[in-house]
Amino acid sequence: MSQPPDNLIELPFGKAAPEEVFEGGPPPPDLRVAAVEACLFANPGVLSTLQLAVALRSDEPTVLSSLEALSHKLVSSGSGLRLVQVAEGWQLRTEARMAPWVAAIRGTKPFKLSRAALETLSVIAYRQPVAKAVVDEIRGVDCGGVLRMLLERGLVRAVGRSDEPGRPLTYGTAPLFLHTFGLRSLADLPNLRDFRALESDDADAGPINVLPFGEPR
Repeated sequence: MSQPPDNLIELPFGKAAPEEVFEGGPPPPDLRVAAVEACLFANPGVLSTLQLAVALRSDEPTVLSSLEALSHKLVSSGSGLRLVQVAEGWQLRTEARMAPWVAAIRGTKPFKLSRAALETLSVIAYRQPVAKAVVDEIRGVDCGGVLRMLLERGLVRAVGRSDEPGRPLTYGTAPLFLHTFGLRSLADLPNLRDFRALESDDADAGPINVLPFGEPR
């Protein structure tokens, strides 16, 4: 029995159909969004707009337009995936409400932070580079244990030393901080007005799920 040509793809029930191959050029207009989606799906990390443009042999404005269309498509279709813009570029992530089932299939637990950890992380994010003594003073408690946990989780890192006596270490957010909270840069942090809306929150409440933008798929 003769073998099918190389440009045939196998379909259900053993049937085959010609597969259109576009070599050496950009995808046609009707496949641009699908091509961007396929590239993001095939790469578990983050892809920059430039990387996508090079791979698709397209210019960056065309890629950005396709990314916008893809984001709208995922939301409007009720997909369990979301397109997220993070520090270095773009990534497909699971939709936040899917976290319990994604965690179950992956055999992992949801990523949680206590309010004490969130407060410490917030002080570091807004005041970085900042020494531990300053964080302690702002929070009114010793943050040593919480700070160690944030360092172990990779959300913060030592970035230098203060000019104060003893030259204590100073801390700042790590790249994982931006990834975890789906931020393009520190400029995307909420302002003080956003925080005033949270003043009625119970400071003694339990841990908070930190899956606002889902997990990398």
